[in-house]
Amino acid sequence: MAIGLLGKKLGMTHLYDEYGRRMAVTAVQAGPCTILQVREPKTNRYHAVQVGFEAIKEAKLTKAEAGQFKKVGTGPFRYVREFRLPNGKATAANGDEDDAFKAGQQLTVSLFQENELVDVCGISVGKGFQGGMKRWHWKGGNKTHGSTSHRRPGSIGSTTTPGRVWRGHHLPGHMGMDRVTVQNVRIVRLDPEQNLLFVAGSVPGPENALVEVRKSVKRHGVIRKPQAFQNVAEEEHEKLNKNAKAAKAKVPAKK
Repeated sequence: MAIGLLGKKLGMTHLYDEYGRRMAVTAVQAGPCTILQVREPKTNRYHAVQVGFEAIKEAKLTKAEAGQFKKVGTGPFRYVREFRLPNGKATAANGDEDDAFKAGQQLTVSLFQENELVDVCGISVGKGFQGGMKRWHWKGGNKTHGSTSHRRPGSIGSTTTPGRVWRGHHLPGHMGMDRVTVQNVRIVRLDPEQNLLFVAGSVPGPENALVEVRKSVKRHGVIRKPQAFQNVAEEEHEKLNKNAKAAKAKVPAKK
């Protein structure tokens, strides 16, 4: 696991890079998040940082929840989550032990960099009860000659042995509202003043839904900045022209 931020998915838009290419991005209001507790192996047997996001009124909390925030010494928050840290000391994101995470510290989008890969986790859009064609992408049955099983599941029972329906059949049922993680998403742009992250592509969940933005687990650090396709095409074109001219010069002229 890795450190990250809580945020809200604002919606999708598009941005233009320095080469004039349009990119579809998702705007996420990430943080600021306040560290409520730092879990340590001596007391909790694991490393983690508990953060709070989106301040709310104390009247909306139960007495137990309000007492937890008073014990920490921070205001009440709507969302509270934990980010597991790798084994070792609860050091800051840059690896400096002097900047270790502490209760009351604020985490902002400065935790990330442009062109860095992150993992975004959210709850997918709920679609209610759906049939198998939409839920499992069935091909469907015959559509001619009086067939009455265009979109039906068909026979699902077994024969005498074992005399029951096998577990795990793809059948109609509730669709969506699942915890989905999109890995290795590139941060296209940062806006520290507005606490905004613009990540390439789509992010699970509806608008104004809670999302978790974590540092990538599989690919750490900043990736190489995307280059202009036009420059690459021009270089290849020039290379082909040179090869063609060289080949033409080797061919002897006809008498």
